[in-house]
Amino acid sequence: MERLLALTLLCPFVYFTTAASNQDNVCLRPELAAHVETNGLQRFFNPGRELTLSCHQGYTPVLGPLRIVCGDSGEWTKTKLLCIPVTCGLAPIPQFGMIIYDKRISGNTIDFGVGGTYKCLPPYVVIGNPRAQCTSSGTWTEIPKCQVVTCPTPENIDKGFVSSSDQREYDYMETVKYGCNGDYVIEGSFEIVCQRNGEWSEKPSCKAPCSVGIQKGRILYKGQKIWIKDLQPNKVFHKDIVSVYCMDKVRKCGYAVPTQCTDGRLTIPECFNQPSGIDYVLYSSSLPSEIEQC
Repeated sequence: MERLLALTLLCPFVYFTTAASNQDNVCLRPELAAHVETNGLQRFFNPGRELTLSCHQGYTPVLGPLRIVCGDSGEWTKTKLLCIPVTCGLAPIPQFGMIIYDKRISGNTIDFGVGGTYKCLPPYVVIGNPRAQCTSSGTWTEIPKCQVVTCPTPENIDKGFVSSSDQREYDYMETVKYGCNGDYVIEGSFEIVCQRNGEWSEKPSCKAPCSVGIQKGRILYKGQKIWIKDLQPNKVFHKDIVSVYCMDKVRKCGYAVPTQCTDGRLTIPECFNQPSGIDYVLYSSSLPSEIEQC
């Protein structure tokens, strides 16, 4: 019985000693140099275990082993693998083109991941992806081409004119200007540009003036109250705002109601009542524009 008890008490010590001895022989997870990775994830490795080393994407090995082995002593074989960035030569430049790098470049090599944006000299335009990058294989992604783009002779606009009468093709980024005749007002950009797709940007249009469709009464125009007969000629321009005066019969006061000229059309508000000839001549002081305002 005493012998059995002694063995029972001794077993944990034997187990602990064996475990400790075994752990002394294992290798800890190896310490790797910068930009180096391995396929093993656990913390401890048994003797004889082999690991493969590799460089991060965009880096290439130049010195040291690609495989390491856990030795019987619990030490790894030489682990110092040196990885350096992959480089590309300077980016190819298409004829009549240039590249603007994302960072300042020194020398004749470009590190992996660095890119740039291509541009072409007018009238040439970039055909393809304007962006290119140095890849992990040491080559550049596909570069674009520079190609001439032209636009046809620009068309005239109704009630307007174009600054150039040359019947020719226009190069990419060339511009022409438009204007309107007489009292017509231009809407949109007065200048259009030949775009990279060979089409002109959107042309403007010419909008007509309006006449104020009342014969008697006062209006508010450009901050001034004037009698309609004094608006000579009876004409306001596109997008101009004119106010006519209406009567609040309950409160017995007048108020101005705005309306806007839109391409030759100016709608008189329904609340406006044209005064009679007698009221207009003899009792003009009682018109909505002349009495106390609401």
